[in-house]
Amino acid sequence: MKLVFAGTPEVAVPALDALIASDRHEVAAVVTRPDAPSGRGRRLVACPVAQRAEEAGIEVLKPARPRDEDFLARLREIGPDCCPVVAYGALLPRVALDVPAHGWVNLHFSLLPAWRGAAPVQHAVLAGDEVTGASTFQIEEGLDSGPVYGVLTEQVRAADTSGDLLTRLAFAGAGLLVATMDGIEDGTLKPEPQPAEGVSLAPKINVEDARVDWAAPALRVDRLVRACTPAPGAWTVFRGERLKLIQVTPLPDRRELSPGEIAAAKNSVHVGTGSHDVELLWVQPQGKKPMRAADWARGVRIAQGERLGAHA
Repeated sequence: MKLVFAGTPEVAVPALDALIASDRHEVAAVVTRPDAPSGRGRRLVACPVAQRAEEAGIEVLKPARPRDEDFLARLREIGPDCCPVVAYGALLPRVALDVPAHGWVNLHFSLLPAWRGAAPVQHAVLAGDEVTGASTFQIEEGLDSGPVYGVLTEQVRAADTSGDLLTRLAFAGAGLLVATMDGIEDGTLKPEPQPAEGVSLAPKINVEDARVDWAAPALRVDRLVRACTPAPGAWTVFRGERLKLIQVTPLPDRRELSPGEIAAAKNSVHVGTGSHDVELLWVQPQGKKPMRAADWARGVRIAQGERLGAHA
């Protein structure tokens, strides 16, 4: 099939690479978000998918909105059979959905109908799911509600961050997306409607959502830190400044501190929660690089009774 691939961030690149490598399909063009300001100089930079497409000599379309007439005219001119999508980041209007004969097929990182929305992997980690996965489905105008072509499952490991899990799903899902294109082309794959039961939503997790509540149980604190790593980054407040939390570990046999209270030893930093204590392993003070929590604690000289989470 002739394909137009739509995607934006790094997590979409493995799928693009897999489609480029396929000997059954031609990636005629790539649709991605416009260049965005980046770095201290706020210079406009192309997204990872655009960069990869340009390296491969593939035409890149960057509409401000997918309903822009210039973009729609070019899409009709290319005449794709199908448009595979991975984390494109913009809503597709009906007028665009109707262009390819086989529609737009999204690779979504959950077992639909679970975790429909922008942050399925983060919510799977936050909820303590033991198994998640990826699904390919036909895009319609509802939120991730279209009929499903195929799924794969992936174990959620005890120490997984959302970044760890998303990386594995991106590579496994790339194979699923190619297999879906193959099945659509040869007519062996028909999408099945999603069940009405089991729907859950995964809205974007913002910075305020990522603030740690030390009165919550240790398990909740650990899940929040892992779910928000690498983005948006779990955080707390110490001496009026934000402290990013990169890695913690629950200490189920230790319950000595009140919520938010810090105890620093030579090589460890413990914090109280609503249940048992946790150990801080890696943190990032405001304006500094990530560091071991024990090194941070030695530098700030934590006093007895100090606590995390006080309002800035």
